Amino acid sequence: MCVYANSNTLQKVLKIIDLHQEEKNRIQLAVENNRQAQQLIYAKYAPKMLSVCRQYVKDIHHAEDVMITAFMKVFTSLKNFEHKGSFEGWIRRIMVNECISYIRANKKVSFLEEESYKEESANGTESQFNVEEIQFLIDTLPDGYKMVFNLYAIEGYKHQEIAALLSINEGTSKSQLSHARRILQNEISKLKSHQNGTK
Repeated sequence: MCVYANSNTLQKVLKIIDLHQEEKNRIQLAVENNRQAQQLIYAKYAPKMLSVCRQYVKDIHHAEDVMITAFMKVFTSLKNFEHKGSFEGWIRRIMVNECISYIRANKKVSFLEEESYKEESANGTESQFNVEEIQFLIDTLPDGYKMVFNLYAIEGYKHQEIAALLSINEGTSKSQLSHARRILQNEISKLKSHQNGTK
């Protein structure tokens, strides 16, 4: 039994190593402008990356445009990927940066310069809703709130990183997050009331 278990573990490890090497080879071919390798990378990651872009950009067609532009940057920057972290995470960061650039270029985004804020924690009520409902609620946020909320709650950025990325101070980032959470909690309460037939 132990020998069989160890054999299974070894096979899994070898499979992971093979997949990692396969991806590394594919990336190298893409760096050399191999079209098939680039298409394989695009096909593998495009669905997830479109979801990332959609979190920031409400219109699906504009989100697709942003994703395509970001993938062009992915392929021109591939030579800079050092294989030290997740390739998907590296692509995702490029997508997020491109979304922020798009929003800044196409919309007037304002951040309330507030130092006072109330730190609030998510209470898990959003888990009662499906992905489409949650995205609908996030879409109700003003762009500034939405960017900070997505960067903090979804991407896992720290306030210091968000402040540097958006050229705001940390207090403003914390304030935007607090306001965003308050709006979302209110919208969640409304949605729950509607579903329960109380309104």
